[in-house]
Amino acid sequence: MCKRLWKTSLLAFLTAATGLVAIASHADAVDDIKKRGKLIVGSKADYKPYGFRDSSGKIVGIEPDLAAHLAKKLGVKLELVPVVSSNRMQFLQQGKIDVLLATMSITSDRRKVVWILDPAYYSSGTNILAPKKANFTKWEDLRGKPVCGIQGAFYNKKTAEVYGAEIVAFKSTPEVYTALKQGRCVGFVYDDSSIMGTLADKADWADYEMPLPTIDETPWGMAVRFNEYRLYGMVSEEIQKWHGNGTILEEEKKWGVKNTPFAEEMHNKYPEWH
Repeated sequence: MCKRLWKTSLLAFLTAATGLVAIASHADAVDDIKKRGKLIVGSKADYKPYGFRDSSGKIVGIEPDLAAHLAKKLGVKLELVPVVSSNRMQFLQQGKIDVLLATMSITSDRRKVVWILDPAYYSSGTNILAPKKANFTKWEDLRGKPVCGIQGAFYNKKTAEVYGAEIVAFKSTPEVYTALKQGRCVGFVYDDSSIMGTLADKADWADYEMPLPTIDETPWGMAVRFNEYRLYGMVSEEIQKWHGNGTILEEEKKWGVKNTPFAEEMHNKYPEWH
């Protein structure tokens, strides 16, 4: 009986010790990144001006710039891996990227899948990009109509269930833009921040507008894998610095985005970094 109890206790100890070793290995992500000499960040490549490809094919924008600040902080090179809404969390879970910085709205369900950092680094709401001739004035005008969306975007469900739209989902924004211009949908439900960036391109989008009142203002979060304590702490502090020292505000101006109320509010929240 005592021998059996001793074996059971030993097994419990070894199991606990194994768990601690696993946590410790995750907690050393910063060391792994420095040893590798490269920070791998998941970024959008189709979401102007937050993450998109320039004429040379390079991924640029507000979020790639922020990722570059992070790599500089770590003293390593930066590698950007293009992700889309439908695969970005999986890329993080699978270890294909170290940090996720890809226009991800914070939701309770997503917090169950990845470790979302606080504070939020950005925010946006939901609206639609639609032809001016459609004359949309309220969300209920979408009822029974085909509306383009991005696979994995949380606002697709509400647009369908609450406002009666028929969502036609695509993997990327270029596919949506093509479908919208071909008349395969009456509008594109998306983040208002991205829509504003799109409408800034007067040559291609002069006949389009963002006609509805923005709804569901939602903060955006960066993410790391669970139990990456050191990386979480370091990146969280950097986000506070970006807000406090005006980095986010400067990035908005650099990429033609009017300073958002969220960015201004967060700048005032962290005066210690002014």
